[in-house]
Amino acid sequence: MADKKLREEIEKRRTFAIISHPDAGKTTLTEKFLLYGGAINLAGSVKGKATARHAVSDWMEIEKERGISVTSSVLQFNYGGFCINILDTPGHQDFSEDTYRTLMAADSAVMVIDAAKGVEPQTRKLFKVCAMRKIPIFTFMNKLDRDAMDPFELLDDIENELGIPTCPMNWPIGSGKEFKGVYDRERQMVVVYSDTQKGTKEGHKEEIPLSDTDSLLKVLGQSAFDKLMEDVELLDGAGSTFDREEVDAGMLSPVFFGSALTNFGVELFLQNFLKLTLAPLARTADTGVIDPMSDDFSAFVFKIQANMNKAHRDRIAFMRICSGRFTAGMEVLHVQGEKVMRLSQPQQMMASERHIVDEAYAGDIIGVFDPGIFSIGDTVCSPNVKFAYEGIPTFAPEHFARVRQIDTMKRKQFVKGITQIAQEGAIQIFHELNTGLEEIIVGVVGVLQFEVLKYRLENEYNVEIRMDTLPYEHIRWIANKDIDVEKLTGTSDMKKVTDLKDRPLLLFINSWSIKMTEERNEGLVLEEFSKN
Repeated sequence: MADKKLREEIEKRRTFAIISHPDAGKTTLTEKFLLYGGAINLAGSVKGKATARHAVSDWMEIEKERGISVTSSVLQFNYGGFCINILDTPGHQDFSEDTYRTLMAADSAVMVIDAAKGVEPQTRKLFKVCAMRKIPIFTFMNKLDRDAMDPFELLDDIENELGIPTCPMNWPIGSGKEFKGVYDRERQMVVVYSDTQKGTKEGHKEEIPLSDTDSLLKVLGQSAFDKLMEDVELLDGAGSTFDREEVDAGMLSPVFFGSALTNFGVELFLQNFLKLTLAPLARTADTGVIDPMSDDFSAFVFKIQANMNKAHRDRIAFMRICSGRFTAGMEVLHVQGEKVMRLSQPQQMMASERHIVDEAYAGDIIGVFDPGIFSIGDTVCSPNVKFAYEGIPTFAPEHFARVRQIDTMKRKQFVKGITQIAQEGAIQIFHELNTGLEEIIVGVVGVLQFEVLKYRLENEYNVEIRMDTLPYEHIRWIANKDIDVEKLTGTSDMKKVTDLKDRPLLLFINSWSIKMTEERNEGLVLEEFSKN
């Protein structure tokens, strides 16, 4: 049974992912959280002049050049007695696979929506991923400092587009130049803001009870006051009521309004979110449900990142601790490798900044040095217990290209670079049956990943490549172990390949060829996802 310190440490952990459509303001909101937690002193401008500081969470060179997040980053800070682990995810749809893996490590998600645009295509896709995991989703309607859609329309938009009921926890008073502040429904308090500066949390916040009509009229003016009273009456009569169980089950989304850029409503959101979100949750392994309060340490690898530090040419395996306490130097069992080992250089992150940790607890994310032995989805645990957490499925790539290095003398660097990047899960590499690594085919979920691959091979491995796109659009893993792949009868548009783990796969140009190939080969079972 967990000792008192272990229980206290785990109960104060909050681990959540931030998701959004690109440009909804996710990175700005993340920075404001860090600002309130004292983790940074000045929020960096995410975009803008070339001299502006880049977002704390965007550390890869290509991210700084393009102004987009292409890889998830991990940030830890303390606020209000909580130890918070934020998993910042890429917003671009071409990197949704990385977001999915990151959500596997989170206990809840914050969905950031641009109040001028409502639910956008990528929001829909990311929401589906959250729904698959059934994790609690909290919504932050951002950019109220700009002219926004009607707040009731925004709530309808979420309910219609995403199919989840909403419960507004606060309510905006105006938008754009008329944005005065928010009404905190639970405390029946109007919170107005003034003099906030974009890069700092300084500014003036004034709280006025809804019942203090004279003060509200003075601050808001007659028109904004009338609109607020009308909205409050409508909300109390028609809105969904807050239900903690529904929120915990991912079936009701609490909604908050504000502006990350001007700090309106951000701290209010953070305070309420921390009260509502859950401490680390139990997780399912092949031996049953694992209690986070267990004395036995366990964790799983959800992300591998090479070359976070150019000077060290290192590989970091990111692990979500699921139970117990981690202490530096402790022995753990790497379940898939069937080997007892010590996790070397355990670190916690502030994006690319890191520090060695002596201990960490269930809910925390740690990075450990990976000499090339870990795969995404691997489990590590105390040597006296042995179990494996559920694997993280591999998404089927939708775009393929043949990749060759231009300088034949750099074959070794090329193979090393492309293999390491593939082990991170950003790309998948295949080779034609019986050709070894001579002929490399790269598969990606989104075409932007080709650009990232080219950039990283040139900048991190000093290898220039040529890519020829291939017409294949569909990939299937062969589920049967007893099938002789070489004797398979396929269609003219089919290619036989193997992946990094030497598992046989089939590539197709046309979707109808998949069914035809199954019909031509009795007993053949093709699967769209690979269970790692």
